[in-house]
Amino acid sequence: MKQKSPLPPFTLETAKQKIQMAEDAWNSQNPEKVSFAYTVDSEWRNRSTFIKGRHEIVTFLSEKWKNELDYKLKKEYWAHTDNRIAVRFEYEYQNIDGKWFRAYGNENWEFDKNGQMDKRYASINDLEIQEKDRRL
Repeated sequence: MKQKSPLPPFTLETAKQKIQMAEDAWNSQNPEKVSFAYTVDSEWRNRSTFIKGRHEIVTFLSEKWKNELDYKLKKEYWAHTDNRIAVRFEYEYQNIDGKWFRAYGNENWEFDKNGQMDKRYASINDLEIQEKDRRL
């Protein structure tokens, strides 16, 4: 199995490094690239959607970014333990109807010994905003 550094157990520095890597990957809007950070059978809860495995991750993200245009994400460290990291995030996007949104939420991540994310639980809320109110 391929390792995805940094590996657990995490320090404050390596947890923040892992968070920045995730932010960069998601901002690439490349579903395949993002999926390689996760185990083959990774489990997600994204809002009310439950996802299992890389194939479903790629499908989910492909659909997401067809509908969330001009996507820009920022993740922030919240807490960590040996193999878990919690983040706060916000992202902005424009939907296909031209309306702008800011999404806020929290994610809890659990990693395997090879540094791949095995579990991702995301709670997310959307707020419609005006284009002039964008921050990202």
